[in-house]
Amino acid sequence: MRRPLAVLALVLVTATGCSANAAPKAASSRVPAADTSQSPAAEPSAAPSTAPSGPLFTPTQPVTMNVKGFWSWAYYDHKTDQMYGSTPYTTSDTASMAKAWVAADWLRRQAESGKQPGSTALNELSRMIRDSETENTFKYHVQNGNLASIKRMISLCGLTETKGTQNSWSLTQMSARDVARLARCIGDGRAAGPKWTGWLLNEMRGVRGPGRFGPIEVLPADVQKTTAIKNGWLARDDGQWHIACMALGDGWSLAIMAHYPSSLGKDYGVKTCREVTKQLLTQH
Repeated sequence: MRRPLAVLALVLVTATGCSANAAPKAASSRVPAADTSQSPAAEPSAAPSTAPSGPLFTPTQPVTMNVKGFWSWAYYDHKTDQMYGSTPYTTSDTASMAKAWVAADWLRRQAESGKQPGSTALNELSRMIRDSETENTFKYHVQNGNLASIKRMISLCGLTETKGTQNSWSLTQMSARDVARLARCIGDGRAAGPKWTGWLLNEMRGVRGPGRFGPIEVLPADVQKTTAIKNGWLARDDGQWHIACMALGDGWSLAIMAHYPSSLGKDYGVKTCREVTKQLLTQH
């Protein structure tokens, strides 16, 4: 069966990049797009507890932005198994957002091997998630099998556009809808396993400092407390800032990806993540 496609949500972008010199144009996306490619999920092992009255998001409403560069979004309703968002499913790199998977994969495999991580490892993983500390990330990525770990993420979480790069976790290419699927995979226990899912979600709810931005900034205060996040941000040698936002709440996940001329600064992409979320909120 052919699935309905969502409306294009790209601004000044081709399939491979964007022009730094073109003038910004408005773009909008409105989509209920049923996603039937998601593999069956396990029952949630540690879901956020707060249930807001009425719908928190209205993902069928238009999302309109006036920005330079590439941007894309996806909202995944876990209860109905419906995916909404931008098409085509263009990818962008994750930067530090991939650290959530690095930690999940390592912890699950430790448990599967009957091993108990020591306090040093748990402290390093905690700083990697909460403070986006990069010093030890590659060490755990290598222990996970390097590129094999990204391939395992694709298989375990039912991802369709993701591609890994040997010797790099941060260059992993993901579409917004794959990021939303990864968030669900973390929330329902497939990623970190039943023993460590609660621990990982708690760390992701405790993200602080420069990595605490995007959706979490505009959610209602009570929802913020139970929302797990992990973001990525980096000005790369290609002359662009790369921004990745992932949020996981009670029965939903949200992803926004963007890259744009590095002269515009980090806050330009942070605002994009924030504004997309704001437009999707039922009351804003």
